Amino acid sequence: MKDGVALKDYFKSSESRATTFPEVVSLGEPMLEFNAPVVGLLKDIAVFERGWGGDTSNFAIAVSRMGRKVGYVCRIGDDEFGKCFLEIWEREGVDTSHVTIERGSFTGIYFISVKDGGEHDFTYYRSNSAASHLSPEDIDPKYIERARVFHSSGISQAISQSCREAVFKAAEVAKRSGVLFSYDPNIRLKLWPLNTAQAIINYTIELADVVLPSLEDARLFTGEKIPESMASYILKRGAKVVGLKLGSNGCLIATDEQIIKLPGFKVTPVDTTGAGDAFDAAFIVGVLEGWEMRKIAEFANAAGALTTMGRGAVTPLPTRKKVEEFLSSMGKSS
Repeated sequence: MKDGVALKDYFKSSESRATTFPEVVSLGEPMLEFNAPVVGLLKDIAVFERGWGGDTSNFAIAVSRMGRKVGYVCRIGDDEFGKCFLEIWEREGVDTSHVTIERGSFTGIYFISVKDGGEHDFTYYRSNSAASHLSPEDIDPKYIERARVFHSSGISQAISQSCREAVFKAAEVAKRSGVLFSYDPNIRLKLWPLNTAQAIINYTIELADVVLPSLEDARLFTGEKIPESMASYILKRGAKVVGLKLGSNGCLIATDEQIIKLPGFKVTPVDTTGAGDAFDAAFIVGVLEGWEMRKIAEFANAAGALTTMGRGAVTPLPTRKKVEEFLSSMGKSS
């Protein structure tokens, strides 16, 4: 297969769907973010910058900033932090018709501190949050069926059994309806043991069309050490396309017929939080646009790189225009 073949050739069933409803539906856990603006231990930080987080919420906002219609499925508390999310989703054009506000519950939060050397330390307060109460009863099959892409993650599956079952119900609706299932394994071993994560992720890959793991996560659930072998493992389990994120080294995209590997863009990172979610969003936008693999890889690499140049998970997520301008400045055609 040549580089000029578009990934849409793998997903012809989704092309004719109406776009009155969200083209992309994301499901998962939103969390309010408190980011330390200076280096130091969490106990020594006096002031934090408020932001927004949660991988699937970041993804939804990034998709919207890149010009596609997106909706979000989740539960939030009836607290001020839940209201804060409703406000940003409204500003960003994310459909919230399937967001459930849970009376008497709370919206999860997390704190990010920066250690000497630049490493980030995350502290989460999410146990028994509203998001963790999402269940199969919250899934409206028609909402999924009308979309072109359904997206979720390993974090969404790890926060509770009921949320895991909700992901599976939505994925099964997508599968039988010809809706693409996009999946980021996004392993967090603080949420579940490795053997459980491996079993659930490997099963989910069998349902997924597009799998978008980081290199570190792919090592954990495949047991492979070489990127090409990781991609092959995932494809053999049933995925049609793998977009393997290699951090500053770019990405590898693989199908059964072709593998391409593109280097990353040289930037000075400030904060890598949310970069993988931006990559995922840009990748799916490229699929929706019907682009060929190399263009998708460049676009997704650029979106991820731009996100590392600002602080927080959401604020630096780029618009499509910014990604295109960045690519042009790098001598790449957008």
